[in-house]
Amino acid sequence: MNHMIQMMKQLSSKLSPSVYTSSQQRSAAERMSHLRQIQRELKQEDVLDKPFKDLPFIIFDLETSGFNPDRGDSILSIGAIRMKGTNILEEETFYSTVQTKKAVSTEVLKLTGLTNEELQQSPPLIDVLTQFYTFTGGTTLVAHHASHEKKFMSHATWQTLRTTFAHRLVDTSFLTKVVAPYENLITLDECCEYHCIPVANRHHALEDAIMTAKLWRENLFLAERLGFYSLRDVYLYLAKGNHTK
Repeated sequence: MNHMIQMMKQLSSKLSPSVYTSSQQRSAAERMSHLRQIQRELKQEDVLDKPFKDLPFIIFDLETSGFNPDRGDSILSIGAIRMKGTNILEEETFYSTVQTKKAVSTEVLKLTGLTNEELQQSPPLIDVLTQFYTFTGGTTLVAHHASHEKKFMSHATWQTLRTTFAHRLVDTSFLTKVVAPYENLITLDECCEYHCIPVANRHHALEDAIMTAKLWRENLFLAERLGFYSLRDVYLYLAKGNHTK
């Protein structure tokens, strides 16, 4: 058996570059095929009128090296957790750090708890994004301060996969405006403290995603008590400007 394993290793080491390139091409083709399938699902899925209790969500968070992907800032890690209505599916999570092309500032490393060595040994962005999209499928995404996530995901998806970021992405403030319209709740810490959600391990992508999921769950409970049962109910209410009164 050991002799057979050694022969296989020797054979693998002698694979020609053309064989390796062919494998890469197949992988890229499979990746794009999968993404196109997800995008078709996104176009077909009607989530606006689906009751919150039946609607799946992926709550996710990014840690980044800065705020401007167009100026070279990059995604350092992605964390996500799945929900079905108000149920947080604790066993269904995603987390990965991302390989960086340049050293990250000491300030950001201290904030996130990451190290340059860890990031350099992480999978490349294209692989992490592919795995993330496999995890999410066509599910509606939720994030806190979602404009930050959308900016980086749009940039990264185009740069690596040459396709657009097509997922519906909802900001947690979407429900905060309904359930706590007169509160000045901005940061994740402030929102969690308002709802008595314990805050711990901040700026770790998965831990932040889990806290955001708990915040989203609390807001869903409160929204339903106020008579909002779907995304469309909230959209129509906010469009009328009732939350500003």
